[in-house]
Amino acid sequence: MAKENKEEITRKVKNVLNQIRPYIQQDGGDIEFVELTDDYIVNVELKGACGSCPLSTVTLKDGVENAMKKVIPEIKSVEAVKI
Repeated sequence: MAKENKEEITRKVKNVLNQIRPYIQQDGGDIEFVELTDDYIVNVELKGACGSCPLSTVTLKDGVENAMKKVIPEIKSVEAVKI
């Protein structure tokens, strides 16, 4: 992935996360961008209530990942990582 392209996609990813964040925060959680891999996988850290919620995978895949792919079709998946 070209550096300029990666920077542009990273900017878009952060923008999408900033739009989703208020909804996640309403439930006592938060989501933080960690990295965009060269394989177009977005790694995020789930914080607060989301970090231990059994439904966080559903939120991540059905909510965050689907929204991300609609705006940025290059994204392959959104994965939660622990830091």
